[in-house]
Amino acid sequence: MPGIKRIVINLDNGPECNGRRSQFLQRMAEFADLTGLCVRLVYYPPYHSKYNAIERYWAGLEKSWNGYLLSTVDTVINRAGNFWWKGMRTVARLVEATYEKGVKLCANRKRDLEHRLERSAELNWWDITIDPKTVRL
Repeated sequence: MPGIKRIVINLDNGPECNGRRSQFLQRMAEFADLTGLCVRLVYYPPYHSKYNAIERYWAGLEKSWNGYLLSTVDTVINRAGNFWWKGMRTVARLVEATYEKGVKLCANRKRDLEHRLERSAELNWWDITIDPKTVRL
């Protein structure tokens, strides 16, 4: 999308994507570098799921499953893929890749990454901006 220079991503502050998770932040920095976008990560406050649209979506999806026997992966994918929320149809697919756990950045890379992050003075762990190193045209 030409003309887009910044993206804001709202996150739920879960254990895999929180503001202390170096692997996640490293991937977001790599995304910023690859796309040339300034990436701003804004986290919902702890215990405020009512403000998180994905939580409301999940509540609707779970309600739509009421009474269905979800006995196979295909059944779950088909039911989820036929769910509509706020005028949008869900896209559902099975991801068979394994999320690597236990991968850590060495101290030097972690320090370099932290220097790239612009953390809000008031919301240090909940509002982070990452500028791209290079802009690809």
